[in-house]
Amino acid sequence: MKFSEEVKNTLWNLIDKMTLNLSEFIVNPGKDFTRKKKWDFPTLIKFIISMESQSLKNELHKYFGYTQDCPSNPSFNQRRAQIKQEAFKYLFDKFTAQYSKTPTLLNGYRLIACDGSDINIAHNPNDEETYFPKKDAKGFNQLHLNAMYDLRDRIYTDIIIQPARRENEHAAFCEMVDRYDGPDKTIFIVDRGYESYNNLAHVIEKGCFFLFRCKDINSSGILCGSKDKLPQSDEFDTKVSLILTRKWTNEVINHPEIYRRFRNKDSFDFLDLADHAYYNMDLRVLRFPISETDYECVLTNLPAEDFSPAEIKKLYAMRWGIETSFRELKYAVGLTSFHSKKKEYIIQEIWARLLLYNFCEVITANVTIKKCTQKHVYQINYTFAIHICRYFISKMAEKSPPDVEALISKEVLPVRPGRHDPRKVDHKKAVSFLYRVA
Repeated sequence: MKFSEEVKNTLWNLIDKMTLNLSEFIVNPGKDFTRKKKWDFPTLIKFIISMESQSLKNELHKYFGYTQDCPSNPSFNQRRAQIKQEAFKYLFDKFTAQYSKTPTLLNGYRLIACDGSDINIAHNPNDEETYFPKKDAKGFNQLHLNAMYDLRDRIYTDIIIQPARRENEHAAFCEMVDRYDGPDKTIFIVDRGYESYNNLAHVIEKGCFFLFRCKDINSSGILCGSKDKLPQSDEFDTKVSLILTRKWTNEVINHPEIYRRFRNKDSFDFLDLADHAYYNMDLRVLRFPISETDYECVLTNLPAEDFSPAEIKKLYAMRWGIETSFRELKYAVGLTSFHSKKKEYIIQEIWARLLLYNFCEVITANVTIKKCTQKHVYQINYTFAIHICRYFISKMAEKSPPDVEALISKEVLPVRPGRHDPRKVDHKKAVSFLYRVA
């Protein structure tokens, strides 16, 4: 049996096991999914996972082979209302756990990137948790996706979905780190904006390693209070030791070079005024140039004897993998186009898209690229690979399954290092139901 078939069977078997414990995943146990209809539980789950960005009517006809037995839009909406959104999260977690037991390591370390991304959903001014009003224009609604991403295996390992009005990336990061059950030699790599002593402490208490990009020493960031401890040169690699506390004694106030004081409202989960009044933290601070005039600072606890500044710089550059994964997730998998205006159904589809992304990447990682030239190194065309894997799990592929590995290995693109394009930051609205791909 080919590897793609094994992965597909794993996913199908998990759905069958959920069917045996249906009461845990449906809204009304003993009532929902009791009558025999076109939509049984496994068919509904598989259809939602395989949906693309077309209209719901087109999706239904395509999945059921353009037959007269194709279910109607209302029948689908009635059935999906009977499934808890947690069912898709459960399936995502179980499937991902199957293929993250033995992660791909780099020099013995697992690399996990953490970042967030906004997801635009249907306009609904009545949803106070997701709606952002505008003075001179129509407002918009958003959810916020917080993600942990394995940079070597290219799969999402943990997800937290928040209403955008209640977005808290720091709390989400701490929660995901606390429940992380991977190897101790894991490096959490994050972009600027996540740097806080509380986030650093959560990684330290987990027994893992961190690599945080932070604001430069000349700004008002986390390094501002330690500026006197840092070398006066443009580039450096130095260690800084701090004592964190909530106490406001004369000793603490008179020695700001040693202590960092926290107010009661400041987040730090490992301090109190009784049993844990002080918290010692040792940091390695690096500053290196990224252009003739600009410098970058990072915080880490990686040992200097194993990771030189040049290696740290290369390691942080790998974090860009989570940014490209967001692009593929939104535009190749279809996280910008949903088939409902209800937030509960949208969250169902978000989990389904994440599951499909991991499904595709698990298969693609085991495909061998045969094409090779002296001019270019080649990589998989991940956008087309996602289309192949989506067809592979569709109902139409049951009669004549495609050779997934052979098709993916033919669709390759040359790697052209050094190419870059300025990031275009612009607010994008949710894709309307009236303007979908035909």
